[in-house]
Amino acid sequence: MPIIEVVQHIEVPDIPDIELPYEDGEPLESSWHRLQINLLGDMLHQHWPARTDFFAGGNMFVYYSLQQARTWKYKGPDFFVVLGVDGTRPRQSWIVWQEDGRYPDIIVELLSPTTIAQDLGPKKDLYERVFKTSEYFCVNPDNWSLQGWHLENMHYVALQPDARGWLWSGTLQLWLGIQEGRFQGTSTNWLRFFTPAGMIVPTAEEAADTAHSRAEAERARAEAEQARAETERARAEAEHARVEALEAENTRLRAELERLRGSTP
Repeated sequence: MPIIEVVQHIEVPDIPDIELPYEDGEPLESSWHRLQINLLGDMLHQHWPARTDFFAGGNMFVYYSLQQARTWKYKGPDFFVVLGVDGTRPRQSWIVWQEDGRYPDIIVELLSPTTIAQDLGPKKDLYERVFKTSEYFCVNPDNWSLQGWHLENMHYVALQPDARGWLWSGTLQLWLGIQEGRFQGTSTNWLRFFTPAGMIVPTAEEAADTAHSRAEAERARAEAEQARAETERARAEAEHARVEALEAENTRLRAELERLRGSTP
């Protein structure tokens, strides 16, 4: 009896060539929102300077379905991180079907009076049910409050702050907390990353300032050491000169004593 080989063909529909804008020309809610997004990316790249296996996006469109791409009902989060991807490849937007189905692993939304209802409502539901994003954080600059959730059994569970009011990100292995500081000429409160030991993750500028301060301190220490060595050398030279003067005086006195003895009848 002949063997009939059955080959199953699975047709994958072609994705239509849809123009996917990466900006809408609308400004962010405030200069703080723009700077805060830049700050988060700056810190993360400073914390992982050698890593190329992550992508951090800010104020960037995220496309996850053709329907959404056509309707523009959702644009994207303020800040997000995707782990385990090629971070060296430049992107103008995050297109899920071009990223092997990868969604953000962590999302941060910066609240405002015009977005708070969406960020804590439909967007939160989207990140939980569709994106299945592991962690979601919201910062409200009106009262400097920080909220966070982590995905547990397919549902978001609120993260509990520690005594400092910080929230732990298991995804990033970093703390998130509000702290006053200065970034790009603006002094106010910021959402900052902190190491497990509680040390603030510096920006590139802060790291450079710290390195400069350390170099200056090392230079000052070296100059102080050199001054101390020169002082010690001068003291030794003065002591040597004093000893030589004493020896010369002793020699003179002995010679004078011998002369007086020789002249005595």
